Amino acid sequence: MVQRLLEPGEIESLDHTALPRLLLPEARSLFTARATRLRQLADNQVKGIPVGDTLAGFLKMMAALVDAQAAVIRSLPADTFALPEAAAIQMAIDHHMPPLPVSGQRPATWRRVFDAILDELRPLAQSQPQVALVLAELRTLDSVQLEGCADAVLAELTEGVHPLHAPFVAAALQVMWTMRAAQLDGRKVQPLVTNTLCPVCGAHPVASVIRIGGQSQGYRYLHCSCCSSEWHMVRVKCSCCEGTATVAYQSIEPEEGAAAPANKANDPSKVARAETCDDCHTYRKIFNQEHDLYVDPLADDLASLALDLLVGEAGYARASGNPLLWFNAE
Repeated sequence: MVQRLLEPGEIESLDHTALPRLLLPEARSLFTARATRLRQLADNQVKGIPVGDTLAGFLKMMAALVDAQAAVIRSLPADTFALPEAAAIQMAIDHHMPPLPVSGQRPATWRRVFDAILDELRPLAQSQPQVALVLAELRTLDSVQLEGCADAVLAELTEGVHPLHAPFVAAALQVMWTMRAAQLDGRKVQPLVTNTLCPVCGAHPVASVIRIGGQSQGYRYLHCSCCSSEWHMVRVKCSCCEGTATVAYQSIEPEEGAAAPANKANDPSKVARAETCDDCHTYRKIFNQEHDLYVDPLADDLASLALDLLVGEAGYARASGNPLLWFNAE
């Protein structure tokens, strides 16, 4: 999610008591910015998130997939991403339910998005035989198999989905939900009973992020894994069980002999951290835009697998997955 920085005159005119509870995605710029971030991460240009050669190749492939997401947004007609009827949206909001739920029936047009993404990836398939094989397999899925895979992806189930197929199905669903979320009136969307699920679609967050700029300055938001919306949650609160007593933060230590940061506002060790909870024994990563302006929660989460290994070895379970890196995938 790309945040526009405000000019001094605009900052002075803000109502600083009005906390933005919900930040809807800027869908037409989000995926382009994410692809750029993934390539920066792959090239080890982001201090605080070290990336090895094997992971770098994967990140570049995911950048191509995200490029395809951006391309289909530009090419597909607007009716592909039509919202449900206004009455249905209002009923959900009135009952504090997600207006675009990931559960239940989904628009059939998501398959139009899926096919378009596969078409956009043809150049990548020509240069990478393994990708070509996966794309060929995806094209052979019948409607029952494809919808079953989508069901598993949206429910974050480990059964019923091939780990190499899931990221491509997830990418299409992400585009579908992100484009529709961007059309909502964020002022009308109500919080859910639990603040640990997305108020727009009910999906789990992939990570959290501390934002800068305007009225969001210094606040922590959870970033939805499906529709890319962000909703506020206070800091030092577990984003899984909402406990506060045993929350702690883990980060990758800088290499021995590394120079200390020139200033506290640019500390690589604080760009990516894992927020752990000893009450529920889970963790979720938190990324800090105060220390890296171009943080992208989903991309940075993909690139920081070393942090997953660190906290996993300490006995914490990941609270929820990343849609572009599926469960049980090697």
